[in-house]
Amino acid sequence: MKKCRITVLKKTFDEELAKEYGAEGLTACPMLREGQVFYADYACPEGFCNEAWKAIYQYVFALAHGAGKEIFYYGDWIRKPGVAICSCNDGLRPVIFKIESTEEESQIDYVPVK
Repeated sequence: MKKCRITVLKKTFDEELAKEYGAEGLTACPMLREGQVFYADYACPEGFCNEAWKAIYQYVFALAHGAGKEIFYYGDWIRKPGVAICSCNDGLRPVIFKIESTEEESQIDYVPVK
């Protein structure tokens, strides 16, 4: 299994939907910064938003296990091998991520329970 690099590409904020549905004072995601980089494989990286992780972990897991060496999925989504562009599931202020497979080997840092 290889590590994946997760880059925060863009933080968005839908003002129209936030005005209608959002809590008073809602702004773009306060947890992550554009350009921030994380490395992950099987577990949520330290400091990464847990909700965002739940939305993107399946792409990280797939790329970490070799998916996307060719074109990811059916060739009708991302044109660059080993890359996925995903977002968190916050409908008012989604954060968009680039996930890239790397050649860095993953190290399991726990003892599995038998």
